[in-house]
Amino acid sequence: MKKGCLIGIIIVAFLALVVISVVLWGTKVYNGMVTMNEDVTSQWGNVETAYQRRSDLIPNFVNTVKGAANFEQTTLTQVIEARSKATSVSIDPTKMTAENMQQFQQAQGQVSSALSRLMVVVEKYPELKATQNFRDLQVELEGTENRISVERRKFNDLARGYNTYVKRFPQNFIAGMFGFQSKPYFDAVEGAEKAPEVKF
Repeated sequence: MKKGCLIGIIIVAFLALVVISVVLWGTKVYNGMVTMNEDVTSQWGNVETAYQRRSDLIPNFVNTVKGAANFEQTTLTQVIEARSKATSVSIDPTKMTAENMQQFQQAQGQVSSALSRLMVVVEKYPELKATQNFRDLQVELEGTENRISVERRKFNDLARGYNTYVKRFPQNFIAGMFGFQSKPYFDAVEGAEKAPEVKF
């Protein structure tokens, strides 16, 4: 065998090894992105479930409070309207953007704000606070708010890991080729640091 032919075979073998290595690396990176994206999507389902639980509790809570004599009807109406608006806003986890995340957060923030005002107003009704049904619903609602907070934090953690991975070099090339986009985060709602003002 001629020396030139042997060198050609070695070069072809080397190039084939490089190509195979790049393909294996690309496959591993792609599969990693798919897995991380699915984790974020799955966690989004958990966030929606927690919000849906709160939404399901609100009618029972409002009906229990309605039973109190002379209860402020406008406060109940605000809670019902905020719930209605929040349930109409949904996000497709495969098409998340900062804009639709902000819209979702604003709608859910209005529910939280309306519920906070309702709880402050309820303080004027000791007979209502004394009923077992109200206390049970209040405990369930508080537990649900805690679940929402936990699920949002988990979502942000998974989204941060995913976003970091798809933005790092050289994975960003694979992400760009296959359309892996960054996921938005939950932020604190503007004005959340202030307690709702309720005037009697």
